[in-house]
Formats: sequence, structure tokens, C-alpha cells
Amino acid sequence: MHIPSSLDQADSGVNRLPMRPAGQVMQLERLGSLHQSRLSFMRTLVRRMVAENWQISSPVFDLDEHGYGTVVYQIDAKYGTFSYVLFSHYLDPERRNDRVIADQWDLTMALCEGTVDTKQLHFLRNNVPKQEAGRVDSRVLVLSRANRSARLFDYVVSELADGCQPDVDVIADVGYLYRTTAAYGSGKLGMADWEKVWTKHRDFARPFAAEMFTCFMLRHFSMQQADYLASRRAPTQAVVLHDDIKRYIGIGNSTGLGMAPFLINHPLLINQWIEMRETALATVVAASEAGVDLETLLRLDSSVQRVIQHLNEIITADERQSKANIQVAEELQILHAWLQKESAALAISHYVWASLTQYAEQHWLIETQEVINTLLIELYPELVDGLEEHMWVDECYQITPEMSVTALLQVIEEKYDWALTIDFTQYESKGAFWYRSEEKMEPRLGQTNIDMGMEKEMPLGIGRRVRECYDLLCEYNQTCPNQDVAHFVVRNPTYSGIVARIQTMAQSHYGDIRENLVHRDVLPIHLLRCKLSFFGVSKFDPRSRLWVRNTMFQGAPLISDFGKPFFDDWQFPIKPTLTSG
Repeated sequence: MHIPSSLDQADSGVNRLPMRPAGQVMQLERLGSLHQSRLSFMRTLVRRMVAENWQISSPVFDLDEHGYGTVVYQIDAKYGTFSYVLFSHYLDPERRNDRVIADQWDLTMALCEGTVDTKQLHFLRNNVPKQEAGRVDSRVLVLSRANRSARLFDYVVSELADGCQPDVDVIADVGYLYRTTAAYGSGKLGMADWEKVWTKHRDFARPFAAEMFTCFMLRHFSMQQADYLASRRAPTQAVVLHDDIKRYIGIGNSTGLGMAPFLINHPLLINQWIEMRETALATVVAASEAGVDLETLLRLDSSVQRVIQHLNEIITADERQSKANIQVAEELQILHAWLQKESAALAISHYVWASLTQYAEQHWLIETQEVINTLLIELYPELVDGLEEHMWVDECYQITPEMSVTALLQVIEEKYDWALTIDFTQYESKGAFWYRSEEKMEPRLGQTNIDMGMEKEMPLGIGRRVRECYDLLCEYNQTCPNQDVAHFVVRNPTYSGIVARIQTMAQSHYGDIRENLVHRDVLPIHLLRCKLSFFGVSKFDPRSRLWVRNTMFQGAPLISDFGKPFFDDWQFPIKPTLTSG
């Protein structure tokens, strides 16, 4: 392997790596290869909690000998006080179902503003366990539920009751004691909407911060409940979970099509997320123009070895993902060997990261490229962490009525050239359609002219809508030349939405996914993984092209770590080697 040692050797002698073009970044396969980064919402939440030393206590911990009952945690954050109310129920194993159609769960939870008095606790007890069938008010920020991993949970409790720590290899097979099946927020079911959260509760004024915190507290309770049950079973013999094992335990999650439309329906927000990540990458690449020192090269090598171990520890039955994990690990092994051999020489020769990223793009898998990009961002927290304050944008899509039709056609030709290259006369190019199920109003993917529901199709085929709008604009421009957009929209009101989107998104660099999302063979799992990477999950385990299992907060600090010195290096979690204490 020969990775060029300078930009002059690597390519055309560019002195600065620009932001990557949307045509490269917004391809569906690349979006589906992203991993969590320092800007992911779990990471930024954890850094905030640790640095600000949030105080979390449990004024109510009322569980019976089987672990059923009520727990209320009080959270004293930097700017406000919150309550995390949890109800633990007996669940018949035959009724345990992680799908959205379930109506009973092991745990149900609500994150509320302020403290909870007896009256409100009674109200929550009557409604939170019902989830969608219940009702809550605007004092509630998030509503959630979870099911136990019965096999691993029972094993852990039994080992602790016997005075032993559970086997880390057994823990690794699952990775969590509970898995969340939903976390609702942003005004659903009567809860506080995002505007209230953003303006009133500064501690959670970042995208999905309250939802991520709800899952973090679920993780905390899962281990506290295991310790509690072991002590009740064997009061004189039981031990508590080792802290290193606790940090390795995460929260399970299964994500399906319900998450996919978000990326299409919120292009300005997605543009902001992608742009901040790309800004972080461009910043660290530019920072290396003066050369990379030996210490930083060795830190990269250490991270590469960690990712290799992480990939080798992932258990998945998906053949495509398994092959990708193996190949990425092999390519990273090449990088590791090269770094070990050349690090000292590279530090002397003023190596720049653009050489590495360009080599990766020319020789390695897209997923390997994005792993490397993530690791480069990790090396420079002082340069990128400030971007976490810019992960939200006020979304507003408006028509510019005075724009000429000719100018709008030019915008489409420049910004949506990818959509114009798709031949929508071919059946496979429109062989799928998105719709909502009647039972739970959840998104589904159907086959055109085969599955029922086409009359209720969701408008997620942006490329097709752009093409239709473009063709109609061309026709209109011929029959009514020199007209503006206002006249076109009056004549064609059903196209006002796509016109507003085109004009608005033309001002952004990223945002629209450059893929035909109604193609017969579309892979929605790429959409899911993209959004999950910004959440901060790990260990992707695709179960089909429509849904994926993953793990949240695995490797993250514990509440007992808050306020202590903290090095934010828990991405790509690996099995712990137990330390004393």
C-alpha cells in the first residue's frame, strides 16, 4: 500500500480541501454509510450533562420484589428542573411485542418539566401506560416505552444474585437489558411542542435532546433495576454490576420505515445536519495543512485499532452488512499497518489529511471512507465541538412569486440535474410507493400496481415531482412566455408545494437526497441509518431493507461519572477488560 505523503503527490496540488459537493455527499449509499460523530445528539447531550454535572436523584423508588412499581427521578440540570416518571409493569411474555401495534410494554415513561406532585403523578399513572391511547398535557416533553431483553436481563440478575459479575461475552451478544420501542415528542398526543421546548427549556434546546435523554435514563434504570432485584433475591450475597460493564451496556432499538419520511420532509434541517458535519470535516482537513504531528498520527492509529475491534465484535445475520464489516476492518487493518510503519516519517514530511481522504476515495469502500472521516473529526474536538450549537434551523418553505418561469427552469437544471437524468417512463423507476397504514398511520412501502393504497401515496418521490414540475414548466413557458412563478402556480396550484421546495432548497448546499426514492429497488435502510448516525447509535444490524436493529449509549458514561474529568471517546464501543473497584 502506498498512501501519498503530501497533497502534491496525491492530486492536483490543491492547498485547501473544499466542502465536498452535494453530488457526492447526498448519494443514498453514502448517507447509509455514516457513523456517529462528535456532533451526534447522544454525544453532545452526554458532554453537556457531564460538564454541567447534572444532579439526578430518585425521590420515588417504589418497586416490589419483582421490580414492578413506580420510579420518579428528579433532574436538576443547569437551567431547569425536570422529572422522569417511569412505570414498571408485569407483561405476559406472549404479549411482548416491539412493533408499533403493541399495546402493552414492560416499562412506560414520561419526561416532564418541573417536579411532579401527587395529583400529577396519579394523572400520569392513568395515562402514560396507555401511550397513544392515553392523553398527556404540555408539561410532558417526551413519552416513551420499552421492553426487556428477558434472556439477558434474567441472566444478569441471576449472576449478580450469585455474587458474580456477568460474562462480558454474554453481555456483548445482546448489548442491552431493555430496548426502547418509541420515543414521542414535539407536540404529539398533547405534549409540549418543539417551540416551547426550544424557547423555555434551554437544557434540551437541541434537536432530539429530550428524546435522547429519555433513552439515557432508561439505560440508567435498567441497570439500577437489575442491581435492585439481585439484592432482593440474595440480600447477603448479591453484588452490584461492575461500572465497566455498566458503561458497556446500552439500550436496544429497532428502527423501521416510520423514521424514513423525516429525512425527506425536513430537507432544511437535514441540510443543516449534513452541512455542520461537512464543515467539521473540511475544518480538520484544512487544519492539517501545516502538517500532522506524531502524537495526532498515533491517536488516529489507536482509534483505527478500536474500530477494527468494534467491527469484529458486531453480530449480524445480514450478509451484506457482515461482508461490509469484514472488508472495512480489512481496509482499516491496512491503514493501521501503514500508520505504524510510517508515522514518524509522516510527522517529519508534513503529512496532510487530504492525502488520506483522497486515497480512501480512490481505493476503499464508501463505508471505510466515512469511518475515516469520522475518526478525523474526533481528533480535533477544539475545532468542531462548537458546531453542536448550529444543528437546528427554523424551517420555512416559501414561494418566490416574482421569479420568472425561465429562472425557475434554470434553477432546476442546475440544482436538480440529478432528478432530470432519471427516466421515469421506465416501470422500475416508479415501481414503489410510500403510504401510511390505516392501523397505526405508520409509513409503509408498496409495489406499484401490485399493493393496495396507491391512491393514498405520500409525496416522498421528490425526484419524480421535480421532473413532473419541470416538464409542466417547459410546456407552460412555451405557451405563456415571459410569465412569472405566481402565474404558473395560480394555473397549477397542486405544484405550489414542490415549487416552494425547489426555490427554498436552491439556497442550500445539501438537503435533498439525490436518489429516486420510488425506484422499485430503493433501499430505505440507508435513510434510517443516516438519521440514526446523527442520533449517535452504534452496531447497525439490518434485519431487512426496511428496518435495522442498533444500540444506543453503549460505552457512554454513567450518572456517577458526571462532574468528573471526562474524555469523550466512547464512540465505536468495544468489550471492556474489567478493572478493579
